[in-house]
Amino acid sequence: MARKSSLREFQAHLAARLAGVRDQRAAGFLGVQSGADLWLLSLSDSGEIIPLPPLTGVPLTKSWFVGIANIRGNLYSVADFSAFQGKEATPQNASSRLLLIGTRYGNNAALLMTRMLGLRNMDDLTPAASDLDAPRWASDAYTDKEGRRWKMLNVRELLADEAFMDIGV
Repeated sequence: MARKSSLREFQAHLAARLAGVRDQRAAGFLGVQSGADLWLLSLSDSGEIIPLPPLTGVPLTKSWFVGIANIRGNLYSVADFSAFQGKEATPQNASSRLLLIGTRYGNNAALLMTRMLGLRNMDDLTPAASDLDAPRWASDAYTDKEGRRWKMLNVRELLADEAFMDIGV
């Protein structure tokens, strides 16, 4: 015979599940590091994160375009996100990761990142003054409780940016 629960127990169980859903939505951002910069991406835009596979260089491309990666039979263009911004090149080592960003938008693009920092809760961040010279794909900024500055990466805007899409020398 199935165990019957009281209405009060059912309501408590339902309230706990709803609180869990709210917590998941609040932690809906992925934290990544690119060079010395900290970035946030919406989980819906972040795509898959993979260890750095072998990359095949492509001649006559800009220095920040590090090559092509074969990921489960699909070719992805790989951009060094730090170098794209005019900063130091990302070391290709055991902590480096590829962030597959374009799949949702029909584009097999990947960003080479220094490392992944895990999920971030927006309740722990405070909006900060944006850099007026920042590109559209990096216009929002936040600070965390430790005083670190995080930039929000708008993947759709990055993939629409002419400078990002123009890899030829």
